[in-house]
Amino acid sequence: MATRSGAPAMPCAAPYPAAEREAVYRVIRERRDMRHFAGGHVEPAVLERLLRAAHQGPSVGFMQPWRFIRVSDPALRRRLHACVEAERLRTAEVMGDGTAQQADGPAVQGAGRQAEFLRLKLEGLLDAAELIAVALADGREAHVFGRRTMPHMDVASAGCAIENLWLAARAEGLGMGWVSIFDPADVARLLGLPPGAEPLALLCLGPVHDFYPEPMLARERWARRAPLASVVFEGAWGRPAPWLSAEGAGQGAPAACGVESADGDGRRAGPVHPEAGPGGERSDG
Repeated sequence: MATRSGAPAMPCAAPYPAAEREAVYRVIRERRDMRHFAGGHVEPAVLERLLRAAHQGPSVGFMQPWRFIRVSDPALRRRLHACVEAERLRTAEVMGDGTAQQADGPAVQGAGRQAEFLRLKLEGLLDAAELIAVALADGREAHVFGRRTMPHMDVASAGCAIENLWLAARAEGLGMGWVSIFDPADVARLLGLPPGAEPLALLCLGPVHDFYPEPMLARERWARRAPLASVVFEGAWGRPAPWLSAEGAGQGAPAACGVESADGDGRRAGPVHPEAGPGGERSDG
């Protein structure tokens, strides 16, 4: 077989066997942002496997910006929990009962949903077997490969490492929840981060009684997943992709909850933002 240019085609790499491919897709489908934990513990060998999986994540310019801090001191956990709780209450205040407005920004998505927000369980810091803080390393300004015009690729790279850890945890039968609803300066101080390093996530990790059958915020009717066709375009923004299957095309923009999120974590008004949850927390249930 020849290529379009007429040159002989090179052999292609073989896919995994069907059962192994399905295992990969299954862990992606069944990964959940967990808030409810069953205590217990995580064996050191398992924890090392999970962190090794995270460390094998891709990073722009191979900068590997992630740093992981295991928080085993109960007193430190409680102080970190207090940071999260303080920000939870501040976020609720900003949401208010009407069209909330930040002092230096546009109207806040979720305004008028204060009571609903306060009812949600957003974290399991005091319940999970393990708490792992993820920070961006100091000295990142030295990495310009792929970051000269897009400096935020350090955050994107660390996100890939966290997703690796998340998927590996699900495969091990462990739940994980990403909490980022906190004041970064407070968390940086508590964790003793050097100047230039930034906290990105508090990861609750450990055994769970069961995994949510769907994202928790979808189950709580805070949001629901957007149809694939609303986030996949062909050639230009907003241009439909005709090759999507009928299932992928869905029924257009989501209704009912009036939400726009792609992973069970959006709000009722505003543009699609598939990553940020209430108050800035990346949380998909």
